[in-house]
Amino acid sequence: MLLGSIVAISLLVGGIEIMNIMLVSVTERTREIGLRKAIGATSKDVMMQFLIEAILMSAIGGVLGIILGVIIAYLITVFAGWTVKISIFSVVLATGSSLMVGVIFGLRPAKTASKLNPVEALRYE
Repeated sequence: MLLGSIVAISLLVGGIEIMNIMLVSVTERTREIGLRKAIGATSKDVMMQFLIEAILMSAIGGVLGIILGVIIAYLITVFAGWTVKISIFSVVLATGSSLMVGVIFGLRPAKTASKLNPVEALRYE
């Protein structure tokens, strides 16, 4: 129960960080979004672009977390003498959780970007 609650809090904090980074990215790239929409990109195209960015960010974080976990498990085996087994299920679960966090917390910034008016976005400074 304790480990599950720590993991849930960590995922929530990571998701909030992803959402904040994506919201800043939307704000900084407002002119780019306006230009893309002005030359024919649909709201769905813009939304998919930002959603894919959020998913990639969380996937890279998940892969780095898995690599770090494997290294720590190896170090525990070497220095503490404990036998540590890494199951495929835990790796798949960690990867799936990471991707879900990217989708859930990347959806709002992606929707915000897709709803921008091209004319107002091009005038944005």
